[in-house]
Amino acid sequence: MDATNESSEGAPFILLGLTTSPEQRRPLFGLFLVLYVAGILGNGLIVAAIRASPALRAPMYFLLAHLSFADLCFTSVTVPKMLANLLAHDRSISVAGCLTQMYFFFALGVTDSCLLAAMAYDRYVAIRHPLHYATTMSRAVCKALVGTAWLVSHVHSLLHILLMARLSFCASHHVPHFFCDHQPLLRLSCSDTCHIQLLIFTEGAAVVVTPFLLILASYGAIAAAVLRLHLWEAPGCVYLWLPPGSVIAVYFQPTSRYEAERGRVATVMYTVVTPMLNPVIYSLRNRDVQGALRALFTGRRISAGDS
Repeated sequence: MDATNESSEGAPFILLGLTTSPEQRRPLFGLFLVLYVAGILGNGLIVAAIRASPALRAPMYFLLAHLSFADLCFTSVTVPKMLANLLAHDRSISVAGCLTQMYFFFALGVTDSCLLAAMAYDRYVAIRHPLHYATTMSRAVCKALVGTAWLVSHVHSLLHILLMARLSFCASHHVPHFFCDHQPLLRLSCSDTCHIQLLIFTEGAAVVVTPFLLILASYGAIAAAVLRLHLWEAPGCVYLWLPPGSVIAVYFQPTSRYEAERGRVATVMYTVVTPMLNPVIYSLRNRDVQGALRALFTGRRISAGDS
């Protein structure tokens, strides 16, 4: 029995993916390849346009560039492996590879949330306190917000991974998911996971729920100041309605109540769909960004005074 457990612990995980039906794999591969390429191109172009254009030096665009970069990296943590597994017969991933994927997934996901909260605060200051905007959202403040977002996210992720690395997996290593997510792995563990569950409902809730509440408060204050503002059209609407509900539904529940099929659907929303839509919601409808993108493709230089 001990020998079996020892050999099972060192075995790689098998990612079962989105479906077990061979007929569905190629259509899903085509769909998610299109979504992934669209997200990579959209976010990559925004980062390149903001860095290349002197006209996009406002704090909003500084935060937006970091958000697009985080989204670009976030989708690249899970989607390429998912695409490969849709066509491959061998869908295994080593324990070290699984924990590495989980680390960057958590880190970049929390970074995304913190940056969205910073952008919401930026819009709140711009609309509610325009005379103090330049000093309140100075370059130093923006760098501090971005630095805090990256630091908090990596500390949060490291704490979780250190606890996950101590778990024993002596049962089946078949993960009913398309990447190494938290809840499916906890279901496979034969160790006591109470300490990790407690961490999820305390520290984990703080880094997920707090940015969400800040976004709600910021846009609520903006809506009160500008009565004709439509929240559905405000930046952040994708995050306001899709990822928070998905994240809470997947992670903030006891492991015993986790349902693999519902978890896969929910995670697709915030790992693939939202990063693809963020460039459209935040940037591509913005005239300054549109002008910077045109200049990027045509090679025309835009000065800071152009609009």
